[in-house]
Amino acid sequence: MPLDPDMKALLDQMAAAKLPSFHQMTPQAAREQMARRTASGDPVPVARVEDHRVAGPNGDIPIRIYTPNGNGPFGVLVYFHGGGWVVGSIEMTDQPCRMITNAAGCVTVSVDYRLAPEHKFPAGPEDCYAATKWVAENAAAIGCDAKRIAVGGTSAGATLAAATALMAHDRGGPRIAYQLLVYPATRRELDTPSHSQFANDGYYVLSRADMEWFWAHYLASELDARNPYACPARAKTLAGLPPALVITAEYDPLRDEGEAFAARLREEGVATVLKRYDGVTHGFFGMPTLVEKSRRAIAEASAALRSAIGQL
Repeated sequence: MPLDPDMKALLDQMAAAKLPSFHQMTPQAAREQMARRTASGDPVPVARVEDHRVAGPNGDIPIRIYTPNGNGPFGVLVYFHGGGWVVGSIEMTDQPCRMITNAAGCVTVSVDYRLAPEHKFPAGPEDCYAATKWVAENAAAIGCDAKRIAVGGTSAGATLAAATALMAHDRGGPRIAYQLLVYPATRRELDTPSHSQFANDGYYVLSRADMEWFWAHYLASELDARNPYACPARAKTLAGLPPALVITAEYDPLRDEGEAFAARLREEGVATVLKRYDGVTHGFFGMPTLVEKSRRAIAEASAALRSAIGQL
């Protein structure tokens, strides 16, 4: 379908600014540009926001804990930001995390995992797994129920959420109750129709050339692309993983691989809902002050989380 009017207005504004694409920049320049794109608007109030640091496999991991109004114990969403494993931060996802916390009635723990190329795979997923394990072990201290833990994220963060669910399954815990996967990257091969459709056009936020750049910075070798903790579609089986909501965007090179992953989850017995948002691009979920469909998607995700991990 045609571009959503809100989305088109934003894309036209970005095109007029003539900003370079990710693959045309150094990682540091890309980080600086992404930081300037942090969502506009006043932060949505939540009952409490606290920054902490938790022990990771190679030093402390910064986390931000959002707590809703009400009396716990709450369910908890461990959330991983997007940015191709190279850019992004917990600041970038502050507004969506606040909105999910209120609408889902859950604690949200946003994780500032290590970034590539300084910290290549498997640093990112190991940090995300360690933070999730910390949440499970300290659930009572942060007002949560360790039996109601969800993992989620957008783009690279959704990939990390899927990887964390696989790691928890393979390593005997912690128990994950739900997955929220918003346009995940699930495989290194960029050969789907949606990758071809958006191969060279930077107008739609993300291109195949950008994904080549991200993967090249993230993986230490092509051998890593066979590892399911880097590419969840490489897992021998997805059976036994937690139920999932997979959200995709029509104008997104990652659309087809996300939808194929959702189909495979279903085929292997995992209760999975797939929702494609038409007329929007990669990144739309993080634009709630600018794109109405972002607010709609956050509401849908929050309703799913409320149902899966909400108050008993």
